[in-house]
Amino acid sequence: MRIISYLQAINEALDEALSQDEHVFLLGEDIGIYGGGFGATKGLQKKFGKQRVRDTPISESALAGAAVGAAMTGMRPVIELQFSDFITIAMDQLVNQAAKIHYMYGGKAKVPLVMRTAAGSGTGAAAQHSQSLENWMAHIPGLKVIQPSNAYDAKGLLHAAIKDNNPVMFYEHKLLYQTVGSVPATPYTIPIGVADVKCLGDDVTIVATGIMVNKALQAAEIVKEKGVSIEVIDPRTLVPLDKEAILASVKKTKRVIVATEAVKNSGFGAEITAIIAESKIAMKLKSPIIRLGGEFVPMPAQKLLEMRATPQVDTLVAAINQCMSKAGLQR
Repeated sequence: MRIISYLQAINEALDEALSQDEHVFLLGEDIGIYGGGFGATKGLQKKFGKQRVRDTPISESALAGAAVGAAMTGMRPVIELQFSDFITIAMDQLVNQAAKIHYMYGGKAKVPLVMRTAAGSGTGAAAQHSQSLENWMAHIPGLKVIQPSNAYDAKGLLHAAIKDNNPVMFYEHKLLYQTVGSVPATPYTIPIGVADVKCLGDDVTIVATGIMVNKALQAAEIVKEKGVSIEVIDPRTLVPLDKEAILASVKKTKRVIVATEAVKNSGFGAEITAIIAESKIAMKLKSPIIRLGGEFVPMPAQKLLEMRATPQVDTLVAAINQCMSKAGLQR
């Protein structure tokens, strides 16, 4: 195990996948000599050549379409979409083609492609380069959706995504790229659809996705000083979703906060909330479910406004206090 960054873990997983399987190739805008918009593919074109690490025109629909066709013929393309916002330009290829082909061909065709994309706020990139749109893809049958929150998960889940025979959307939060963690030097996979308990606790469950996992862990440390014990559940993958792990934690704590950075309105947090509300556990909850998400506004460029538009650590601490004080249950 070494301490490396989330970005290095992504680069390492791609390097290993290219080395392991000649059918894997990368395509995207500026991923070659430039090394990608955030540096995730740095050095890979020099090592594997222009056929395996392919720069493409600035056309998301073209590179997504090319990847679908390549996947159907037995290749394993990994697309880099420079910003998740640009997925709008490739929706037909992903939603109407990649997601549907296996079903419409009666299982005779497979589309083993991965679309990696940088998402989320925190860089002042404003309304067209800061959105969290993973909920859109989670709504489409046929697509798998992965959202790792740390370097270890990023490497293991990217390997699993590349080996999977289904189209996979792989969301990387921009603020996580420089975070660091312990990561094995050798290749490994993490099963898709298995949640992880990032922090054990007894009083409140926080189900958090992406960047919100880190914020939930920080909030857990703050309230720990007050004697409040927090359990943090990271689904890691939105589709398939590990419902059993979420419900098991909520059954134990009987209080739950669901936190996503994406806009709260019609967001994935509502799906998790509904799963809990529709379960037998709902009648045993000690306080109402609290759902946190981004404000229903285009993402501001100004830093303070950007922070106000998304849940922060203090937002989570306030929600925890609300859970614990409900109906005089302050511990």
